[in-house]
Amino acid sequence: MNDKLPLKQECFGKFASYVMQDDILFEYFTPEQAFTFAARLRLSCSVQEQNERVQSLLLKLGLVHRKDTLIGSAMRKSLSGGEKKRTAIGVELISDPQLVLLDEPTSGLDSFMAKSICKILRNLARNEGKTIISTLHQPSSEAYSYFDRLILMSDGNIVYQGPAVESP
Repeated sequence: MNDKLPLKQECFGKFASYVMQDDILFEYFTPEQAFTFAARLRLSCSVQEQNERVQSLLLKLGLVHRKDTLIGSAMRKSLSGGEKKRTAIGVELISDPQLVLLDEPTSGLDSFMAKSICKILRNLARNEGKTIISTLHQPSSEAYSYFDRLILMSDGNIVYQGPAVESP
């Protein structure tokens, strides 16, 4: 990291989080329970501070109205795909990482939900100073407009790196 520190799992976990493409969540948890469970495992602050962080994340991710709804599974539908994705992102954000890596956060979502996920990610970057790195395959123009920088690859080679939207 920065050509000074070998990047190992214990080092990565202190400043970064990774959100997988496929959500791995307990189907019988609610978003609030999932965030609380993650907070109890990862945070060393008081229970009151953990609970405050959980409530703050529910608000930031637009899940307050669904906080008591079971996450569900492929067989037992409950939360929508976008709500599940926001829950998976929240589980990783509970530790307040500086860097968030996301693998295909819009995969399987309709264009409206994909756009809302990209908007949330942009707000995290701009309002909270987080570095957000995401892979996206064929984003809609609306979803794409929420990104500041772009690395375009073809056959594993970088063909463009720079601003995502050209400045006027």
